[in-house]
Amino acid sequence: MAKLHEYLLSAVAPRPIAFVSTIDKEGHANLAPFSFFNVFGSNPPTLIYSPARSGRTGATKNTHDNVLEVKECVVNIAHYDMLYQMNLAAGMYPKGTDEFKKSGLTPIASLIVKPPRVAECYVQMECDVKQVIETGPNGGAGNLVICEVKMIHINEKVLNEEGSIDPFKMDYIARMGKQFWARIGAENIISVPGFKMANELGIGWDSLPEGIRLSNYLSGNDIARVAALSAFPTAEELDALLKADFVTEIFAEHKNDFVALEKAIHQRAKIEIERGSLSLAFQLLMLAEENRNKN
Repeated sequence: MAKLHEYLLSAVAPRPIAFVSTIDKEGHANLAPFSFFNVFGSNPPTLIYSPARSGRTGATKNTHDNVLEVKECVVNIAHYDMLYQMNLAAGMYPKGTDEFKKSGLTPIASLIVKPPRVAECYVQMECDVKQVIETGPNGGAGNLVICEVKMIHINEKVLNEEGSIDPFKMDYIARMGKQFWARIGAENIISVPGFKMANELGIGWDSLPEGIRLSNYLSGNDIARVAALSAFPTAEELDALLKADFVTEIFAEHKNDFVALEKAIHQRAKIEIERGSLSLAFQLLMLAEENRNKN
């Protein structure tokens, strides 16, 4: 069971962190992080996290017990500068222990629910607990706490000019397997040009010519980015590209070697894909395909 636990947590990673504050019926505050967590809907706004049973003893966590007593919580979003303080709050302290004091973090009053928020967190979500689903009685079993968000507090320092949360300012942390964590800094954030929404259809991998699909010089990601475009290059675009200096040079250098020519064009297309010039890359690849068909 321990090995299965390790495999699951190492494979399903990185996982965002719900830094959850609750209170018991006597009013004692509790604070604990959970990596079994995500958002599951926006209407109503729904979060789910799971304070799983102890793998060693099967005991439930204080957070689980508290939300059964007082059906409210605050889901705070932690960031890197508080990682080690958050880790202090993760200890298996006796019921009634105030992890705000143990971790040195600052409680501030919520506006709707009874549990306090964590002042240091950039985002704090006050929630009603709608349901707790217990998946089993044994050690390692999950307890799904289904929450409806009633109010969101966002620190203005993490907003961009449009009023949206800027991922470059959040300094996210995420849990991986065992003792490993991820810090999502600027160097880890990827912008995907032409990223497809559900109502934006690309031509698809299966519509690409075989010479592109089976390219020895493009990765699966490269090919997929081309397949995400909504239309093939036009004949006029290809004719114009054939006259470009860099294209005539490639064709002149490899005019007697079809394999070398295709390699050179595909490699140049890969460069354009990495630059984000997807339409130009597709045009180059279709020129190579036309040349392939002639040979």
